[in-house]
Amino acid sequence: MKQLTLILILLAGLSSCWPKAFMSPIDNSMPENWRKFYITPLELSAATAPSNYPANLSEAMRSGIQNNTRLKLASTLDDAEVKISGIISGYNTSPIAIQQGDLAAKNRLTVSVNFTIITPNKGLEKMEFTSSRFADYESSEQLVDVETRLLESINQQVVQDVVNKLLSNW
Repeated sequence: MKQLTLILILLAGLSSCWPKAFMSPIDNSMPENWRKFYITPLELSAATAPSNYPANLSEAMRSGIQNNTRLKLASTLDDAEVKISGIISGYNTSPIAIQQGDLAAKNRLTVSVNFTIITPNKGLEKMEFTSSRFADYESSEQLVDVETRLLESINQQVVQDVVNKLLSNW
């Protein structure tokens, strides 16, 4: 009985120390002067990517930033304090999990996007980074059949990378 009481007291003490940032999806670590963001249409330089992919990723980014930060979408580039642009530079599949007979048990779709974020911190501050994310699928499946599902997963990861950069007080 004493051990159970001790465990409950320890858990209560630890839970009071839990960081508040993990409990809320919206973090206030961005500078106060950041109110609106704008995403210029993403460019596509990866030859094998679907032609509608830049529009789909852009829309996922707009939704993800609005839902996970306090930033609102600006109607024009000039109205935004945070300006985001990007180039989809990589889109490829490769075999993984090679098994007997040099056959792949799984394949991997990898997408790379080079981002530039410009903010008004200390004048105009510019950050460039690359988000490269992947999703795996069975080799018995055709990419065309699973591509939409894979890209949704990859888009979530890419959007999270962008949100993390915005919230990192860079």
